Amino acid sequence: MRPEPGPAVRLRAVAGGRGEFDAFYLAWYGRITAQVYAYLGDRGDAEDVTQEAFVRAWQRWGDVSAYEDPVSWVRRVAWNLATSRLRRMTTAAKVMRRQPPPGVVPGMNPDHVLLVAALRKLPERQRRVIVMHHIADVPVADIAHELGVPTGTVAAWLHRGRARLAEDLGPRWEVPS
Repeated sequence: MRPEPGPAVRLRAVAGGRGEFDAFYLAWYGRITAQVYAYLGDRGDAEDVTQEAFVRAWQRWGDVSAYEDPVSWVRRVAWNLATSRLRRMTTAAKVMRRQPPPGVVPGMNPDHVLLVAALRKLPERQRRVIVMHHIADVPVADIAHELGVPTGTVAAWLHRGRARLAEDLGPRWEVPS
């Protein structure tokens, strides 16, 4: 279905204003998006490309609105952007095919899931120092320096965090001091 040129011609007669651009956008956005969607096969990409084409039209609306057929200009920009996107996707696919397959990643250990759930219950500061000290092996003094607090404060947060983890996880999970 080919739209009649009526709206574009009427817009040229009163070109240059935001209201005219808004009307132009409302009249043509859906149609151009549908065309680009048919070309790209991805609605989100089609919407992104069409929106970018309309942004470029808005930036040059004084000139674009004076064209004999401003819709053709927006459509051409959208098609060019879509073609560039397809080329990037093709290149990325070629690169990916040359990569070795990813190694097998083991599933989450149930103990790990329990630990993460218990850590989420801790206040943010306690969780942060527990993770930094016991998982990332960062010394207490370095944590204190990085967070800008005294080492005694970090030690207190560690103590409280360990106590809370011991309550939540039970004796088999006791974290060494």
